[in-house]
Amino acid sequence: MKRRNNDSTLSNDIDKNSVFRMLMYSTKEYDKLSFDAKLKDLKQPEKYEISYTHNRLSKDSVKQASGYACICIFVNDDGSRQNLEKLKHIGIKLILLRCAGFNNVDLKAAEEFDIEIGYVPGYSPNAVAEHAAALVMTLNRHLHHAYNRVRNGNFRLDGLVGFDMNGKTVGVLGRIGQFTIRIFRGFGCRVLAYDIYKIKDEDRNALGFEYVELDDIYAQADIISIHLPLDHKTKHLINAQSIQKMKKGVILINTARGGLIDTRALIDALKSGQVGGAGLDVYEHEQKYFFNDFSSNIVDDDILIQLMSYPNVILTAHQAFLTHEALCSIAKVTFENMHAFITNGKPLNTPKM
Repeated sequence: MKRRNNDSTLSNDIDKNSVFRMLMYSTKEYDKLSFDAKLKDLKQPEKYEISYTHNRLSKDSVKQASGYACICIFVNDDGSRQNLEKLKHIGIKLILLRCAGFNNVDLKAAEEFDIEIGYVPGYSPNAVAEHAAALVMTLNRHLHHAYNRVRNGNFRLDGLVGFDMNGKTVGVLGRIGQFTIRIFRGFGCRVLAYDIYKIKDEDRNALGFEYVELDDIYAQADIISIHLPLDHKTKHLINAQSIQKMKKGVILINTARGGLIDTRALIDALKSGQVGGAGLDVYEHEQKYFFNDFSSNIVDDDILIQLMSYPNVILTAHQAFLTHEALCSIAKVTFENMHAFITNGKPLNTPKM
């Protein structure tokens, strides 16, 4: 892999015969390993240069993109209008999201500034679905408490009673939910689904679920698993009003985006018992904390501290996607998006406003 030349400049147009330079923000070691491995598999790896930074894209770090044609960002990088305007002046022509969500990028501003956006629409549906099921089973069978008890020499079973999954009703919201549906059907659950992008009837019949309205899911589901994108229509979809429509003691699972749930309303519902448990891989104010180590620092987010203190809440730090297969897929699709842009001027996968 070629190293970055700080004195290099970019022309207004991409030269297909020159080295294409990309800066990856918010890099973790597993990102670097998967992208470096995929780069070696390309037909002409010498045509690409990837540089890595642990920094998130922000108003302070945007200047690091100088000298590159492209940046690659993740879920908590700041793709605001302010930063996109700076990126345009720097010479960035392409932003590649190595994730399925794109709520952190101002798509209208990107279009105005003539910056193309690519993303990875379906890199880890199995990984996310399996993590959602793991959260359900951990909550149901109190595995987190059982593990800690045995580690401390306590082998009592009091307080660890769960329920049979077989026969329970699960409500699944969103497209990745198709993979979740397969898992819960395997447990013998009845599955109700809500999604504005419906699959064909023959596929639905094969999976064995029923499309219903949201209120039907709220009224009937023992477990609700959320797999929706975050936008202005879905922000705080789960709120005080919708929670009151749910069965008392419902288990809520969110492996999508934190902003889909009004966290204060969730806390109130956990206190009252309206929500019996919550398995959360995301949190609406996660940007400061997730993907960072605060074990030796004070967490000064009172809402997050409350969630962490509840025995019937499982909180993981946005790791549902994190499997070897998903990381390989992310790298593969990101390079495909990059190649399509270099060849045709547009990424293979572009988000719709």
